[in-house]
Amino acid sequence: MKAGFVALVGRPNAGKSTLLNRLVGTKLAIVSDKPQTTRNRIAAVKNYPEGQAVFVDTPGIHKPLHRMNVRMVDAAIEAMGDVDVVALIVDAAERSGAGDRYALGLASRAGAPVVLVLNKVDRIAKPKLLPMIDAWRQEHAFAEIVPVSALTGENVDRLEQVLLRLLPDGEPRYPEDHLTDQPERFFVAEIVREQVLRHTHAELPYTSAVIVDRFEEPDANGLMRLYCSILVERPSQKPIVIGRAGEMIKRIGIGAREELERFFQARVFLDLRVKVESEWRDDERRLDEILRRSEP
Repeated sequence: MKAGFVALVGRPNAGKSTLLNRLVGTKLAIVSDKPQTTRNRIAAVKNYPEGQAVFVDTPGIHKPLHRMNVRMVDAAIEAMGDVDVVALIVDAAERSGAGDRYALGLASRAGAPVVLVLNKVDRIAKPKLLPMIDAWRQEHAFAEIVPVSALTGENVDRLEQVLLRLLPDGEPRYPEDHLTDQPERFFVAEIVREQVLRHTHAELPYTSAVIVDRFEEPDANGLMRLYCSILVERPSQKPIVIGRAGEMIKRIGIGAREELERFFQARVFLDLRVKVESEWRDDERRLDEILRRSEP
């Protein structure tokens, strides 16, 4: 039997979270076209006839501008030191540059085999793929280079076999029904934040966060009651989230409630409030609450 941990690392927007969701067959990580969507390390377990893999999604590796971003990048770097295989995810549809090389440098120093995953191949012409693979082979002695599309699922099954082969022999770390290391409150906050990302623009996604103030298990009638606060940094941002006559917050709430009901398979009452907290991204106490880490 094979058993071990695989870190999914790379630059923001490389498709790590989409790949995690594809690998485990369910939506655990929120996705967005906005960079730096993933803020927390998320471990997800998948069982195979050959063994068990624990996939660890990580925040995108980027130049940090706030204490929050420093913690995000630190989480990605620490994850690479704790796993058996590093899967470096690169957006094949974008020109590679210094950011990809920096991520490769960190991955190559992790002490684990590195698999290069060329993602988003559904967006490039096939004749470009072989020269791209050859160019990356000159950069590092990868254990394997696997082109995939996390969005369509193309070649993901081959990637899984490559990663399983590289895992050490061992017994499964978790029981068969274990899926993730994150608590339910985490997913509530993330599902609400995904709707904020979806419906707002400009700098707001980077300066907003979601806190679960109260989490009530389903009552006798099967109704969950969830109370959340959406944090913004400046008073001028609050009316953006609320919208004219409350239209925006209503849209965010409807979208989040529908996702939460699918996730929990229960009816949900969702109460959303918007709060202004200046400089929360540099507030260590608040970051402890928002970026609380669960160990795989």
